[in-house]
Amino acid sequence: MSFTAAASGFLVFLLSVPVVQGQDDWGVTYTSTEICALKGSTVDIRCTYRYPYSLNRLTTTVEKTLWFTKLEGDKYVDLRTDSEYEGRVEYHDAPKVPSVLVSSSGEIVEGSSVTLTCSSDANPAATYTWYKENGNPDHKPLKTGPQLDFISIQSSDSGEYYCAAENELGGKRSASISINVKYGPKNTSVLVSPSGETVEGSSVTLTCSSDANPAATYTWYKENRTLHQGPEESYSFTSISSEDSGTYHCQSENQYGQFNSSSLFIDVQYSPKVPSVLVSSSGEIVEGSSVTLTCSSDANPAATYTWYKENESSPKASGQTFTITDIRPEHSGNYYCKAHNRRGHNNSTLQLTVVAAPWKTTAAAVTTTLLLVIIFLIGLFVFLWIRRKRASKQPSGPGQRPDNGLQLNQGHVCDTSAAAQTQPTDRQDDLDYATVHFSKTQTDPLYSNFRPQRREEEEETVQYAAVNFKRPQTDPGTRSQEADEDPSELYSTVQKPYTNPRF
Repeated sequence: MSFTAAASGFLVFLLSVPVVQGQDDWGVTYTSTEICALKGSTVDIRCTYRYPYSLNRLTTTVEKTLWFTKLEGDKYVDLRTDSEYEGRVEYHDAPKVPSVLVSSSGEIVEGSSVTLTCSSDANPAATYTWYKENGNPDHKPLKTGPQLDFISIQSSDSGEYYCAAENELGGKRSASISINVKYGPKNTSVLVSPSGETVEGSSVTLTCSSDANPAATYTWYKENRTLHQGPEESYSFTSISSEDSGTYHCQSENQYGQFNSSSLFIDVQYSPKVPSVLVSSSGEIVEGSSVTLTCSSDANPAATYTWYKENESSPKASGQTFTITDIRPEHSGNYYCKAHNRRGHNNSTLQLTVVAAPWKTTAAAVTTTLLLVIIFLIGLFVFLWIRRKRASKQPSGPGQRPDNGLQLNQGHVCDTSAAAQTQPTDRQDDLDYATVHFSKTQTDPLYSNFRPQRREEEEETVQYAAVNFKRPQTDPGTRSQEADEDPSELYSTVQKPYTNPRF
């Protein structure tokens, strides 16, 4: 703006004191800070000013402009109303407030082309300068000229813009215009809280962050399986478990695009589960063989293993496998392996039974059999000895048991049926033998049939009699001939009841 003051007859100095510029985006710029004029002449004083577009989120509007030289109380006195200048001061406005037009009438999408145009009614014609209010603390101009062009506008170009129009009479700034660039999600990432190692049973939260306009919605994935979808940026585990270990990522999306985060691996640590114990031998564990025990447990970090035998305090071995070579029966018992890591430990027990080797079993069986046979033979010998002793003590006179010996002479048959009938039926069965003697002169076959009386209810038993042949002494010269010519044959059949009659 400017004003004109008339002077007459003398030299005046106006604005001889340097003007303190405003702060907080308020300010005044003078064309000159010192003016020399003759008294009675006319003086034109010019300036331009600036002010913030908004204060405390409220739009700033210029309601009044004035020139002054003094204060009355806390108010500035307008020169047009000041008695010293009344009637001698006129205000002349600079170009009217410029306006800004945007080439895009709808949403401004990232990557599109956008032009801002500034115009103002001014005479002489105004020049234009473009400014960005936010993000430009030094208030440096962006460009001069009536247009501000964005060939491919970016999200970083969002903000408040205005232009200033100036001519020789002064300058005006336009109202600010907001440029809100829409764009799809970018820079999507996943963070885990708390950071560091993840322990089974703890509370864990995954947070997905993304730069997007408008705000994105989020979809959570574990590997390729969808877990959750919604506007929430976080996915939480109140008590995370070992099954929750795996690779996670999120996808942010709005109407302008989508973007996947990089993958995040959740490694849940936990103490060993109950171990499983395997034995290398699927059947019986035989003495002298080699046996390997293998222990395995699900644990994170990986478990280490220690082997113990029940009721023994010292460990037998360390490592996932435990091998016993040349195993013996004293190795039988309960064994257990202890799986442990820095998160805890767990045990598992195995019963091991060692059986004797087959050759030892066979030897034991043979030894037992021989022992039984020896015992049996000793018993039999004792029994026969006792029986013989008893037989030697029995009398052979009248009324006693008759001699079992049976003598057969030539041409005679010994009939023992009567004798058999005289034997008691309640006697103990004994094995009887008949001795038969033949004379040398016997030429015809002799048959001797012994048929003792037998009980009807007893089973017929066939007994064989031992026969001894006795020949008379002959001359040596005729012995072989008689032996060759002797055609005699003897058949002796003894049929005897179960009661064993005596002969």
